Amino acid sequence: MRYPIIITPDERLRRQAKPVKVITDELVQLLDDLYETMVAHDGIGIAAPQVGKNLQVAIVEVEEDDRFEMINPEIIASSGESLDVEGCLSIPHTFGTVKRADEITVRYFDREGEEMEVEAFGYLARALQHEIDHLNGVLFVDKLVERIPEEDLEKYMEEHEND
Repeated sequence: MRYPIIITPDERLRRQAKPVKVITDELVQLLDDLYETMVAHDGIGIAAPQVGKNLQVAIVEVEEDDRFEMINPEIIASSGESLDVEGCLSIPHTFGTVKRADEITVRYFDREGEEMEVEAFGYLARALQHEIDHLNGVLFVDKLVERIPEEDLEKYMEEHEND
């Protein structure tokens, strides 16, 4: 089932999501539905609060068939810093640069309840941080360094492709 995406300034996007205590069939179905919703909206990540579910659940897939379904994710290590452009399904037509850690380690549970860890770099690290921020009620616009008008986005990306 595809969910509608909640759009800012909806206050549900600002809540601290609740930790998942038990992995149920309904939670597994939510993971499937979140993924379907993300793909339908051409996203690379989605968090449960973006569809009105106040749970610490998020999905990131920056490369096809390399999906991270995260339950109760937490960043346990980070290093470096980089500046890059971000956007968000919940904040359409808004783009800008955000500073984030360049390398992170995230601990989370998968849909089977297994504890997992992933070390992520670059774009994947950025996407994971963006979605984990959603679970804490933080939006990328809260961290904007520079807003980029949508009509200037393509030009900006071309000018900074080697940064």
